[in-house]
Amino acid sequence: LLTALIEVSEDEDRLSEGELISMVFLLLVAGHETTVNLIGNGILALLTNPDQFAALRANPDLVDGAVEEMLRFDGPLMHTTFRFTTEPITIGGIEIPAGEFVWAGLAAANRDPERFVDADSFDISRDAQGHLAFGHGIHFCLGAPLARMEAQIALRGLIAHFPDLTLATSPEELGRRNSSLIHGLRALPVRPASRP
Repeated sequence: LLTALIEVSEDEDRLSEGELISMVFLLLVAGHETTVNLIGNGILALLTNPDQFAALRANPDLVDGAVEEMLRFDGPLMHTTFRFTTEPITIGGIEIPAGEFVWAGLAAANRDPERFVDADSFDISRDAQGHLAFGHGIHFCLGAPLARMEAQIALRGLIAHFPDLTLATSPEELGRRNSSLIHGLRALPVRPASRP
C-alpha cells in the first residue's frame, strides 16, 4: 500500500512528502484505534446482551453478521472527519451552501429507525448492511475489509476460548475515552464465569 501511495501519479502530480507522512499516520492510527474500539465495543454489546452472546456461541456462522451489527450498533467512530460541500445541498430541510464544513453523525445515522427496525437494540441476526461505520462513497474506509477480518477473528477466538466470559464490573462503571472522534472504552474488565 505504501509503495502504491508513493508511486501513484495523475498527470505527473504526486503526493508530497508531507501528504505521504500524513497518509501513513492516518492509516496506522485509523487502522489500529478503530479496530481496537470496534472489538471492545462489540464485546461489551455481546456481554450486555447475553441472549445475543448465547446465539453466537450456539451458531458461530453468525460471526460475520455479528461484526456488521457491532459496527452499526456501537461503532468505533462517532462521526466523520470534517468535509466541505462542493455545491449547495439541502439535508433534512436545511440548506447548506457550497464551501461549508459538514460533519456527519455516523452513530446517529446507524441508529436511524427509518433504516433499521428497532434500531436501538443489538441483534446479531439483523441485516445490518448499509450501516455507515466505514463511511460511504468516495470516503469509504480503505481498511474496511481488514477491520472486518480482524473483528471476525477476534470473535471466533472469543467464543472458542472464552465462551463463558462475563463483565467484571457493572456497565455503568465503565468509562469511555475522552475523544470527540473515537468512540471506545478506557478499559473492559472481564472474567470467565467459571472463575471467582
